[in-house]
Amino acid sequence: MASNIHRRLWIHIVLFVVTLVTTTFAGARIVENFDQNRPCFSIEEDLDAYTEMLQSPARLTKGLLFSVPLLVILLAHEFGHYLACVYYGLDASLPYFLPAPTFIGTLGAFIRIRSPIYSRRELFDVGIAGPLAGVVFLLPALGVGMAFSKVIPGINDQGDLVFGTPLFIRFLEQIIFPGVPVSDVYLHPVARAAWVGLFATALNLLPFGQLDGGHILYAVASQRFRLLARIFWVCLIPMGFLYWPWWAWAAVVFFTGLKHPPIYDPYPLGAGRLQLALLSVIIFVLCFMPAPIATSGV
Repeated sequence: MASNIHRRLWIHIVLFVVTLVTTTFAGARIVENFDQNRPCFSIEEDLDAYTEMLQSPARLTKGLLFSVPLLVILLAHEFGHYLACVYYGLDASLPYFLPAPTFIGTLGAFIRIRSPIYSRRELFDVGIAGPLAGVVFLLPALGVGMAFSKVIPGINDQGDLVFGTPLFIRFLEQIIFPGVPVSDVYLHPVARAAWVGLFATALNLLPFGQLDGGHILYAVASQRFRLLARIFWVCLIPMGFLYWPWWAWAAVVFFTGLKHPPIYDPYPLGAGRLQLALLSVIIFVLCFMPAPIATSGV
């Protein structure tokens, strides 16, 4: 048993280190583009720059400005779930990070919960602990990143990828850069890492299946879960015209996310948890973007 745990620990460590490398690699170009007032992502130019970086590894260390806050946010989210599981004596894994050759260097992270959950309160606490912990670490990063962001006319409409602006960021932009259009605010790499954290939080709070939002919705309204999940699923269809991956999400949800493992628990959640459920809805609204990413000219 001890050797099994030891082997699994190495898997978590290796995946984390590799993800640190891939996100730092991706972040190095984000930082260079920001420093030189270039668009955040220009795929052809960025690919050439990555090749040059391999010959000059010192340039890659700049990417820590992006990768460290991003991984701290993701780690906080997953450890929120993990510590809630530990509190209730549930068998759960440490976080698995997913390195990937994407423009941010990762597909996120997850934990595996091996124990069945028999209580709606436990389900709710485990589900909401991740988003709350992530937001606690996300907000300072977002604040610092916004403070170092800058105004460049039309910068967000340039490059190959155009990023949506969640309400969280827009509120801060109105405070720090009053009257400046969304298209002119160039996010600092730390704020860009927070942007990824906001996007990940919104995805996790979608009210489907085994997502955090699905756990919260089932704990609050188990008898109406299937109806509400279907209503939210229908909403994904028109949103696909703004951001086509919503159709892919709709396909996955149709087969896996419209049901939830049953929990037979007659005890109410209590007023405190219902208030936290409302808070999770507010967080979702502030993080959600109908069209998170578009290609230039769309």
